[in-house]
Amino acid sequence: MATTRPEEPLIAAWDRRVDWWLTGLAVVFLAAYAWQVLDTSIDPFWDAAAEALITGTWVLFAIDYFVRLGLARDRWRYVRTHVLDLVVLALPMFRQLRALRVVTAISVLNRQLRGDFRGRVAVYVAGSVALVGFVAALAVLDAERDAPEASITTFGEALWWTITTITTVGYGDRYPVTFEGRMVAASLMVAGIALLGVVTASIAAWFVETVRRTGAEVAEEVAEDVNRTEQQLTEVLAELRSVSARLAELERGRHPT
Repeated sequence: MATTRPEEPLIAAWDRRVDWWLTGLAVVFLAAYAWQVLDTSIDPFWDAAAEALITGTWVLFAIDYFVRLGLARDRWRYVRTHVLDLVVLALPMFRQLRALRVVTAISVLNRQLRGDFRGRVAVYVAGSVALVGFVAALAVLDAERDAPEASITTFGEALWWTITTITTVGYGDRYPVTFEGRMVAASLMVAGIALLGVVTASIAAWFVETVRRTGAEVAEEVAEDVNRTEQQLTEVLAELRSVSARLAELERGRHPT
């Protein structure tokens, strides 16, 4: 979900209460989804149980969105600034776009990653790339493997396609042929560009902060040196005045009036 703005204290308080619960639900969601996609011989009972768990978790994410909407001071503004949240909740209602439900889980986990690893660019990027890549591979495999003329029919092929897509290499040996698979591909392309933007912005922010901190440290050292020099000059002047006074006394002693 999108980051809460500081002028929404009720939503911020709600975030503090439910973020970890939602993160746990997202992990459960992805585990159930991965099991359902990767285990081709899954028993029908467990397949139905995994589907119920996935759907139930997605419903809880939807409830979280509507609670946030209810807590917002300006609800229309909240809808306008959280369009992506609404889209990823609404689209998977269609069976053909079922795999897009994982986007909701990604958004929840990504929000937690941002909070936990802020300032640690390498950890954040590595975690985000691994998460997005794994989920995209699952989603495109779920969408493609039963389609006619599909070129992505195994998890290995899905991972290879994900790597070539998110790095913008695009060999073209594997590609989605279904509408849902192409939607996953479009989302993955945007995610790759977004991750690059995060890296660039984080490095720039780190550089600016480092320069500012270094400048402040240098200014503090210069100020300390100036103060120390002034103190030493004051002491030298005091000594000179003392010596001058003693010389004057000696001079008066040699030439009494």
